[in-house]
Amino acid sequence: MLERFPAGGPRGSWPAEEFAQARRLEGQAAEVVMDIASDTFLVIVRGAEAAE
Repeated sequence: MLERFPAGGPRGSWPAEEFAQARRLEGQAAEVVMDIASDTFLVIVRGAEAAE
């Protein structure tokens, strides 16, 4: 996991998606998933890239 963001952001604001996009521009295969239990969005990198 790279970062976590609360689900209740301001209307029209997508901070998790913006953070993930910035990581993708740096070459990481970042994606956003929802953690229902904690009501947060997580920015993650799956697989081998996560260990780097």
